[in-house]
Amino acid sequence: MRAWPTPSLPVVPGEPIALRLYDVAREAVAPVEPEGPARVYVCGVTPYDTTHMGHAATYVTFDLVGRALRDGGREVVYVQNVTDVDDPLFERAARDGLDWRELGQAQIALFLEDMTALGVIPPDHFMGVMESMPTIIASVQALVERGVTYEVVEDGARDTYLDLAAAGGLGELSHLDRDTMLAYSAERGGDPQRPGKRDPLDPLLWRGERDGEPAWAAGCLGRGRPGWHIECTAIAMEHLGDHLDVQGGGTDLVFPHHEMSVVQAEALTGERPFARHTAHQAMVAYDGEKMSKSKGNLVRVSTLRTEGVDPMAIRLVLLDHHYRGEWEWTDEVLTAGQERLDLWRSGMSTDGGPDAGATIAAVRAALADDLDAPTALRAVDAWCRESLAAEGTVRAAPGELARAVDALLGIRL
Repeated sequence: MRAWPTPSLPVVPGEPIALRLYDVAREAVAPVEPEGPARVYVCGVTPYDTTHMGHAATYVTFDLVGRALRDGGREVVYVQNVTDVDDPLFERAARDGLDWRELGQAQIALFLEDMTALGVIPPDHFMGVMESMPTIIASVQALVERGVTYEVVEDGARDTYLDLAAAGGLGELSHLDRDTMLAYSAERGGDPQRPGKRDPLDPLLWRGERDGEPAWAAGCLGRGRPGWHIECTAIAMEHLGDHLDVQGGGTDLVFPHHEMSVVQAEALTGERPFARHTAHQAMVAYDGEKMSKSKGNLVRVSTLRTEGVDPMAIRLVLLDHHYRGEWEWTDEVLTAGQERLDLWRSGMSTDGGPDAGATIAAVRAALADDLDAPTALRAVDAWCRESLAAEGTVRAAPGELARAVDALLGIRL
């Protein structure tokens, strides 16, 4: 699957600063220290109702991770999946009277447009489930061979589950108690109440074929389709190897999705940890509730773009909220984002300005400190106000700062 175009990255003067990022497993901010290229995996969209602000916030956050690593001279290998085989996609297509493949393709195209408009650097590998089916099947078969799976048979269909007791490692990422795990599993795509499972939390690896559902031939597994978590395990390992430097997504993926993805990978490799850093974007609310497809309370990037909103103003709104803090989208925050964009464009359009070196250093320092983008924005605000208050003496300063905010923050002026 082809991703969107890659934006150019200007060279930034000054000294880069190594990135420190919060790791969920360690419950602490720690340096990101890749051994060689930085391997980054971020969970992608299920292609319907894209791209809402929760999606946008996630991909802008991990775009900052990639920009900070690249600024430090690191090669970054970035992988993102697309869940183009999934029950919610089938249900939405049936509701709207569409073929699920056509719905998925249309929504993926819209997602690509939104990411391009927001200036997000694309993944090196942008992989759908359908095109990755051989890889996913091979991963499930490998788990079967390792003796950490079992089958549940229902009406002639054979479903394959991971045996968590045999695999081990449950809870090492999320640190949740069992009751919370059971509740989240029920809410977030699991089937803890299903009879025949050895443990209610055991994740589905392969769903045997049912009438009216798409299915693929999978050798000893029988015809069927993959469970949700194994797709990310398989795609990540296929393109990034036996470990990740950064695993990312929204906070609603901590459990069960990221927990199970990691447990499955570690069962395949026999090594821990699979992900050296796991970080999550907090939820974005609208009208007092978490923005979600199920509630339908969505603000979409494409809708705002159609209304004439500058995508850079949208990106500034996203950057003005620290990725680990929940916040709410309102008309007021969008107005503030547009006003900030106007300020930056005016401040960096002068014939000269204050020396930009200290401001660029402040932006770098803020981003290196667990992606403190709000502090970085305020540093640029202050420079722009000073630039507009009096003509500066450094002719090159406006251009230097403009290139820096483009490269480090992804804001094109």
